[in-house]
Amino acid sequence: MTQPEVVRRIRERAVDLGFDASCSDTAGRLLTTLAASKPDGRLLELGTGAGLGTAYLLEGMTTSATLTTVELEGSLSTMAREELDDPRVEWVVGDGGAWLDAQTGAGGGYDLVFADTWPGKFTHLEQCLRLVAPGGWYVVDDLQRQSTWPAHHAAAVDQLVDVLTARPGWRSCRLDVGTGIMVCVRAS
Repeated sequence: MTQPEVVRRIRERAVDLGFDASCSDTAGRLLTTLAASKPDGRLLELGTGAGLGTAYLLEGMTTSATLTTVELEGSLSTMAREELDDPRVEWVVGDGGAWLDAQTGAGGGYDLVFADTWPGKFTHLEQCLRLVAPGGWYVVDDLQRQSTWPAHHAAAVDQLVDVLTARPGWRSCRLDVGTGIMVCVRAS
């Protein structure tokens, strides 16, 4: 599993930056496991945040696997890169929605996509799902209701779950662990 020291440092630095939206350790352990199922895989993370999800993905990746991670906030991306500088990672600083829009025609290239921000989850979903290769994983978290959610957010989560559950050619499973996780695989 991911080194406890790295996780501790990332969490501490995230607090110092005022960032409190890192993935849960439960989601992280799942990401490590799924990444390990894709030797030599191409992985995509939308929403690097402070880098906790990135650390868990790296833990499961083989030495020849690659990860593209996209983060809007430059300070968060910089901090994550300082903690996790790894030649397998392409660090992208920019809007995830714009990045997804720029991937037109690049369908089916990623073996695992972890959407941990709005683009790729609540916006730009179709663009994101087109990037998942057959047999590839699509993972989202933060699906359990929170008292801090704005009134409209619960409906957006319910709609996302409904769309993913009913999607032809995909199999999905919602897990009420951590912050609420949904794991989907592109079956065809």
